[in-house]
Order: sequence, then structure tokens, then C-alpha cells
Amino acid sequence: MTAGRRSLPTGRIGWALAPLVAAVLWGGLYVISKWTFAAVPPLTLAFVRVSLGAATLLAVVRLYYPDRTFSTRDWFGFGMLAVWVAGSLATQFVGTDLTTAGEGSLITVTTPVFTVLLGVIVLGESVTRRRAIGMIAALVGTGVVVAGRHDLSTLGAGGGVGITMLVLASVTWAGYTVWGAPLIRRYSALETATYSTALSVPILALAVPIELGLTDATVDLAAFTPAVIAAIIYLGVAGTAVAWYCWYKGLEYLDAGTVAVFFFAQPVVGGALGAVFLGESLGTGFLLGGAIMAAGIYVVSTDRAADVEG
Repeated sequence: MTAGRRSLPTGRIGWALAPLVAAVLWGGLYVISKWTFAAVPPLTLAFVRVSLGAATLLAVVRLYYPDRTFSTRDWFGFGMLAVWVAGSLATQFVGTDLTTAGEGSLITVTTPVFTVLLGVIVLGESVTRRRAIGMIAALVGTGVVVAGRHDLSTLGAGGGVGITMLVLASVTWAGYTVWGAPLIRRYSALETATYSTALSVPILALAVPIELGLTDATVDLAAFTPAVIAAIIYLGVAGTAVAWYCWYKGLEYLDAGTVAVFFFAQPVVGGALGAVFLGESLGTGFLLGGAIMAAGIYVVSTDRAADVEG
């Protein structure tokens, strides 16, 4: 495994499920976020989301690491991660607001590809034949799922700005993943997720007056129904605090390329949630694509050759 990674105490599959939990929690975020924009505009919602997430994480980290201190260099590292994640969240929400569901689902799944590439370049991770085959299978399977759920003839309807924002969101999340690995392995997933999230709050706070002052966006207090409030809490607590911790938890024990493949599960989870709560039909394409995606994830997550300690 990559130098600095911790030994798996009870078997790798248990820890591999942590980023899968994150992907499950993110499965419905596209729909939830877009729906919540009726009450809170994108950048303001991003600020509220990370504020709730940071408050939740800070409450937990003080219980587990009450006396931990960090060097100036480490704080600089947390700050750089904050820039990555603030950029990712801001571009994700703006892109979501400007694109169709099909565009959002299709572009978002490029995140694992960028993560693998950065893992090779920045962390020196290897891409074995088995891992490459599994990644391609997961990508193809996810593409089949997205094609079955959305009308891909609408691609481009959201405009170049929205698509560009979503691509940037994928790249910056990959950066947040890869550059977070050294701090995660030096300290912990909980601390790295907490302090990078907390430091992203003032960055996104700067975007709020810009959005509200220079655009026609407003916060519609009349639209704050109990359902909208519950959605915002979900975004902050489950979609940020819990999911970001789980994503980083995988990096304590697995390399970035392995963790990244679980990202492909998001559209499948979104489709399953649509079937359960909205009565949407899944179809054979969803089932076939989901099976191919699952096979790809299994192949990558069981690729021990790339996880042998060097």
C-alpha cells in the first residue's frame, strides 16, 4: 500500500464500505439541492450546508481529540483542502442550478476518473490492469444507468457555463480527495474532514453577499416549509458531515483510486430512491447498468495488487 497508509485491522472490505456509505448519502443530493434552490440560491445554500456540516463535525472532533494541536504547516494543509472543497461545492451547486438532471448525472461521474489520474500524478499510485478494467466497467455501467434514467438528447440544453461548472466541481473534488490523503494518514479522517470543512465556511461566506448583491437571487423565507428545512439539514449533516467523513475514512486504509470507484454508485442510488419514493420505473437498462457498475466496483475494491505495501 502507499506509504503512510494504515494497516487494515479487521479486513479491508469493512473499511471499503465507508466511501460507499458516502456515495449512498450523496445519491439523492442532485434532486434535493435543485429542489431547495427555490428557497435558497446556490452559493448561499453551499454556505449554509458547510456551516451545518462544520458545526456537526466540530462537536464530534472535540469529543475524540480534545487536546490535539497542529503545526503551522498542517493548518496550511487544512486551509488548502478548504479551498478545494469550497470550490467544488460552489461550482457543483451553480452547475446543478444551470443544467439538466441528465447533464448533472453524466458529468458528475467523471469525478472518479480525475481522482485516479491525480492519484497517479500526486501520490504515485499504480493502475493495474485489473483496476483499469474495473474502472472502465463501472464507468460504462453508470453510463447505462444514466442513459436509462434521463433523456440524453437534452445534453447541452443547460448551456456551456453550467457544464463547465460541473466539470470543475469534479476536478476540485478529486483534488480534495487526493491532497487530503497525507493529512488523513498523519492524523485521522475525522480531523481532516472537520478542519477542512470548518475553514471552508469563511471562504463560502464571501460568496453570499456577492450572489445576493450582484444577481437577482434572493432568500425566499416564505418557501421555508418543514420539508425544505429538513432537506437543508440533510444536506448539512448527512450529505456533508457524515458523508465527507466516510469518504475520507476510506483514505485512511485504501488508496485514492480504490476509494474513487465508489463514486459511481451515486446515480444507481438516486434511481433506486426515485423508484421507492417517487414510483419511477427502473427498467432493464437500470438493472443491467447497475449490475455492470457493481461488478466494476467489486473488481477495483478487491484489487490487492495495487494495495501491496512498497
